[in-house]
Amino acid sequence: MEGVGWITAIIVGGLAGWLAGILIGIRFGVLMNIVIGIVGAVIASAIFARADIYVASGWLGYLVTGFIGSCILLFLAKLVRR
Repeated sequence: MEGVGWITAIIVGGLAGWLAGILIGIRFGVLMNIVIGIVGAVIASAIFARADIYVASGWLGYLVTGFIGSCILLFLAKLVRR
């Protein structure tokens, strides 16, 4: 969450979780969207750092990494649900 404040992280994380939920086809409430977006951003950031992939910094970079990480989390949740 470098360069992103807590309020921005919550808003952008919620947006990333909501967009990923639409793409994957799993809908959760607002609170779960925020959690999934923030956790997804942390997971995607770790994966990107391990692979030496750098995404833009600031809220746009956080949105992209949160979206990708949220998609990964929701895809895994969908697999487990079956």
